[in-house]
Amino acid sequence: MLDKIELGQQMAAEIAQIPSVFSKRVSRSVDLDSQFDDLQAIYTVARGSSDAAANILSYEWMRELQLPVTSLPPSVFSLGTGVRLDRSACLLISQSGASEDLVKSARGARARGAKVVALTNQPGSAVEQAADICVPLDAGPEFAVPATKTVIGSIAAGMAILASHSPDYAAICKRDAAEVTKVAGQQHPDYETIIHGLIRSQHIYVIGRDTGFGAAQEVALKLKECCALHAEAYSASEVLHGPLQLVTKPLTVLLLDTGLKSTQQSLDRAEERFRASGAKVFRISPIDVDVPILSPAASAAILLYLVYPIVRQVALALSLDPDTPQTLSKVTSTL
Repeated sequence: MLDKIELGQQMAAEIAQIPSVFSKRVSRSVDLDSQFDDLQAIYTVARGSSDAAANILSYEWMRELQLPVTSLPPSVFSLGTGVRLDRSACLLISQSGASEDLVKSARGARARGAKVVALTNQPGSAVEQAADICVPLDAGPEFAVPATKTVIGSIAAGMAILASHSPDYAAICKRDAAEVTKVAGQQHPDYETIIHGLIRSQHIYVIGRDTGFGAAQEVALKLKECCALHAEAYSASEVLHGPLQLVTKPLTVLLLDTGLKSTQQSLDRAEERFRASGAKVFRISPIDVDVPILSPAASAAILLYLVYPIVRQVALALSLDPDTPQTLSKVTSTL
């Protein structure tokens, strides 16, 4: 039996820093070049947890900027010659700033006309040097292989960029920073129940909508990398099509609810369908820890803060070390 007292301590320490990382980063101003004012589209480039953060930010940016924001695969630049990106910006998220395909993406996007903004936690990284502008996450060193506080730092940095464009959104960020600070040290009230449910699960759906979908992608990834559990993320709208059929087998559902009014009907319908079909459903919301309705991006960050400790504890219960998953490393080399 592995020593459950010592394992996962780095991840626990980094999760504990999340409220402070978010509040400090979202409150710090970002000075963007005026060339970023006349844009027709914004593209995100990232992998893994960074891509989940990019998904969260894409919904927030589209709502606030009224511009299309969508993902480009790094392979467009690392394996191909890129695409035309005139009058566009490229938001490139890389916690280490060292992944070769993301460095090539930064260089390739600039060469094809985009203004490249890099969000990275490593000062002086190759990604930073290849970008037009770098917005540091300032999350401090992250030693556990699974990213936690840098994911939240990425969300906060993206919100700070929005705040630089809009005084109204800057006020929202100020409010959110104060509210997120208040949740430090809190656990979800169903912490133990959810852990016991996940330990016994073979198949898990993580479901969200809007920024909650990006949070769902991140939670599903964490369940895979930390707990070696089969977990898949779906939008509450998409899951009721073909993927609903998997409920005919034992299925656990984590429903991530940001509290956004426009998503409630969709989430309620998904919850009703899964419960009626016999799935075990856990619905998680910032409201569960008495957090008022915040911006959807900040609510997604709080959802991750509440779920990360659950994932960590599930890994320990399965005799796994969430700090150093067996097949993974902190910097992944891909092309």
